Amino acid sequence: MALRKRNKVNASFNNSSMTDLVFLLLIFFMITSTAVTPSAIKLLLPQSSSQTAANPLTRVYIDENLRFYVAQDKQKEREVAFEEIEPFLQASVNANPEMYIALYADETVPYREIVRVLNIANRNKFKLVIATRPVRE
Repeated sequence: MALRKRNKVNASFNNSSMTDLVFLLLIFFMITSTAVTPSAIKLLLPQSSSQTAANPLTRVYIDENLRFYVAQDKQKEREVAFEEIEPFLQASVNANPEMYIALYADETVPYREIVRVLNIANRNKFKLVIATRPVRE
């Protein structure tokens, strides 16, 4: 008398629900990546072997097209004329005298443009640091 099993185990796996889930995640990440646009200005900073621990609250940017931008705290950068930088920095430092100002200049910017901003800082006795990127070894 031979006994046979009534229930056979089905070894197949249904991938349709997994495929749907992966497809939905893919759509989600594609939508969120296009919705989030970085507000930072693209600069290629010069390299330096030393970095400062100062946390500047006010930033001045000079891009490769010699356009000037300013930003304070976590605010978005806004383009300004060179003549507007000094009043902006004076107002920022008056609000917080112990504050550092960071200068972010693209490495292709002529040195005279950097010196113009340094002269503003020197004339007003601002604490200014020049932002660089670390040297990769």
